[in-house]
Amino acid sequence: MATHATWIVYNALFAVGYAMLLPRFAYRMWRRGGYRQHFMQRFARYDGATRSRLAARRRIWIHAVSVGEVFVAMTFIRALRARRPDLAFVITTTTSTGHAMARGQLAADDVLLYFPLDFPHIARRALDSLRPQALFLVECELWPNLIRLATARGIPVALLNARLSERSFRGYRSLSPFVSPVLGMFDLVLTQGRQDADRLVALGARPDRAHVVGSTKYDMTDSKVGLRPYVADLLRSAGVKPGDPVLLGGSTWRGEETALLRAYRGL
Repeated sequence: MATHATWIVYNALFAVGYAMLLPRFAYRMWRRGGYRQHFMQRFARYDGATRSRLAARRRIWIHAVSVGEVFVAMTFIRALRARRPDLAFVITTTTSTGHAMARGQLAADDVLLYFPLDFPHIARRALDSLRPQALFLVECELWPNLIRLATARGIPVALLNARLSERSFRGYRSLSPFVSPVLGMFDLVLTQGRQDADRLVALGARPDRAHVVGSTKYDMTDSKVGLRPYVADLLRSAGVKPGDPVLLGGSTWRGEETALLRAYRGL
């Protein structure tokens, strides 16, 4: 059980860490216009139109950091919406690339925002504005203030497609006074594998709330069958013949394609 002192220490450390990262954020804003756009949403400050939409109805809040997590979130949303067409969603992302990916896939009644910083007053303001029916965090997003404040309001909180490497497990274990109480608050922990579930339970998740369901990323392959003719035509138009090897680089940044081609040529 986390004490009041635990939260004071966490908030102090988070504030120091964020202050140290401010130059990096400023550099990103200067270099990438997408990061600068809607920046005040990270402080749970929303414009009038967004506030009106949020006030119109309650939604399920799903947080997906970047592109890969957005794919998982959208797959989950489609599956849940097939069962409950009446549901609407708020999607938050951390990166501008994830934000752009989500923007083209949401339904008209969904809302897309940037994820708020995990300071108590900011998390509280975000919960006041979003009023979520439930909160889903994709993979292993552990934000103590948001999770404890949502739990205090009776909002169900779940981890979706959770995974935890051995390295991350060791790191979290060294922070167990902060991590263990937070994991114990989750109503549902859906993991990719048995090892992920065992590690999360060892860190503090309740065994009866942790379930192995496999990777949602693999589930997406079935939904992409309709794209095969399009991909085949695209490859043919590029001069790729059946049986030719194809080198694929996914989610690359500037210069990485060159590095990939050099590595391929060397091999």
